[in-house]
This record gives sequence, structure tokens and C-alpha cells, in this order.
Amino acid sequence: MHEASLAPVPAQSSTAIAVRSLQGHEHARWDAFVDTCPEATFFHRAGWQTIMEQGFQHDSYFLYAEQEGCIAGVLPLAHLRSRLFGSSLVSLPFCVYGGGAGGGAAVRQALDSAALALARRLGVGHLEYRWREVPENMDASWLQKPLYATFRRPLSPDAEQNLLAIPRKQRAVVRKAIAAGLHSAIDYDIDRFYPIYAASVHRLGTPVFARRHFALLRTVFGGACEILTVYHGQQPQASVLLFYFRDEVLPYYGGGNVVARSTGANDFMYWEAMRRACARGYRLFDFGRSKLGTGAFDFKKNWGFTPQPLPYAYQLVRAKVLPLVNPLNPKYALFIRAWRRLPLPLANLLGPHIVRQLG
Repeated sequence: MHEASLAPVPAQSSTAIAVRSLQGHEHARWDAFVDTCPEATFFHRAGWQTIMEQGFQHDSYFLYAEQEGCIAGVLPLAHLRSRLFGSSLVSLPFCVYGGGAGGGAAVRQALDSAALALARRLGVGHLEYRWREVPENMDASWLQKPLYATFRRPLSPDAEQNLLAIPRKQRAVVRKAIAAGLHSAIDYDIDRFYPIYAASVHRLGTPVFARRHFALLRTVFGGACEILTVYHGQQPQASVLLFYFRDEVLPYYGGGNVVARSTGANDFMYWEAMRRACARGYRLFDFGRSKLGTGAFDFKKNWGFTPQPLPYAYQLVRAKVLPLVNPLNPKYALFIRAWRRLPLPLANLLGPHIVRQLG
């Protein structure tokens, strides 16, 4: 955690706004605000400061605006430094949502001004906000590029209604998996999850996170982070790490083994995440983001979810053009093909050193 040396900012009202850096003893205070802020997401929680610093060794700058002694808005940021991809200040790396949450125009302006001043002081290429929705009266100086969409849908209190809400063809896959005897269980460690997930992303040509990343997520977020594994008999076939926030469930890291596609284990896994969440009183299923034009994007549409474009926004600082660090960039195609050919143990060893630079 790094003090941002921030001073009070004059407000557009009679109440002064002070922008401050989150300190370790203030996590509960920060989270109390996030829990009741309509714009906030799971990725605005203070625990991500620990993930950024202890898990990835990235400097964090979790800023909050204070008015009359109360938090009025929050903006979590982390400094991503990469020899391969340059330097950026992001809200928030490794997270699908971010940007400022809470406050009116004056609070947002105070946080944005502080973030931009910090970005200039750090000498980054760009400042990035991963907004889920465009704020009102967004400053025209922010640049945007369409790349991702998210998929969110309310859950019915009745499990059968949720099953019927899945389009017929996709629902048939789920019913077939149920008839084949697939079942799920909550795991209390990462021993079954990690090998399945690591092998799954390796087949996609993507570097894997370190095992300790998932262990740290479990430690930091406790009961708000859970692992669901799908079995056929005693054989695990698919596994997913879930986040819970207010009345939402977010399947975040998931994968299946080589037989999961033929058995429908991946499909059954997401159905079980829905069914279990519904039974526990959760009312919204967040299927997460996917890149436009990808198989994952089409998969989520096939579940009857409507894509909602994510309005990620950027301010250029030292960079001249927006970065294009994603697997759809043709210059990374050779790397992806080569990565798939690496022996899995070697990919698991090297992957964490690369993925921490991607964000």
C-alpha cells in the first residue's frame, strides 16, 4: 500500500472533499461503504488490495473520497508494470469490473483528478477504468474501445423456473448431464480445482495463475469465495471458483477436463452454481465477461443471457495509442500456439510469472 500524497479537493458544493489512500486498519470501513453502494461490485472490496500486493506484488492505490468524515466514493487502483506490455494504472487488474463507485459529480471528479495526477507521477502509459456501466456525464476525454461484454440475469426463487429460462437446446444438455448421474459438491480446498483449471487454460493457450493465488482468494474473502466441483461417480470432471456479493453469485475461474465437454460437465457445473445459489437466496447470476466474437461469448448467449457491452475507458498518459493486450491481437497467435505445445508441468511453472504482467 502506498500513500498517494493527496490533498483536499474543492467541491462544487459547500462541503469539502478530501481524497485519501486506504490504510490497512480501514478495510472494514471501506467495505461497509461498498456493501451499500449501488455502483460498487465485488471487485471494489478492500480485500483486492491484499490480492494485488501479496499475490501479484503490484503497488496498490486504493483511493476514497471523504465528506464530513464519511466515505462518499471509492476508486481501487493498482500499478501494473510489465517488461512485455508496458506500465499502466488500472482499476482493477485481474478483475472484470472497477472504476469509481459512489458519490455525485464532484466526488467522481475529485477521484478522477487524483487518479490522473497519480498516473502522471508514476509515469504510466495509460490510466484504465473497468466500468460496468457508463457514469452519468462521463468526461469526453476518456477513450473507449469495444472489446468485452458481460452477461447478467436475475434468478427466480424457483429452481425449475431457472431451468426453463435456459433455451431448449442448452437445457437439453443440462438435463442429459443430470440423467447421466453427474453431481456436484462444495470443496474446501483447491486440490481438485487447480489441476482441472490449469489443464483447461493450457488447452486454450493461456498462462495459468499460481496455485497460491487461489489459496489467497479463499483466505482473504472467506465465505464469499467458494469452489464447486462436478463429479461423475468419484471422478472430478469440472470445477469453478465462485464469488458471492450481496445477492449475486459470480462464477469466476472455471474449467473442465478432457471428457467434460462430451459429458456436459461444464454445462452442468454452471447449472449447479445457479441452482445452489437460488436455494441460498441469491437473486442474480453474473456469468462474467467475454470477448466479443469468441466461443465463450457465444456459449453464454446460448444460455439465454443478453450481452451487455462493458464500457472500459482509458486516459493516455505517456502512451500515444490505446494498448491491444488480448488474445485476439494477431501478433499473439504464435505465442498461443506455442504455449499449447508446452508440457503442462512446464506451463504451470512458467505461467504465473507471465500472467501477473497481463492484468
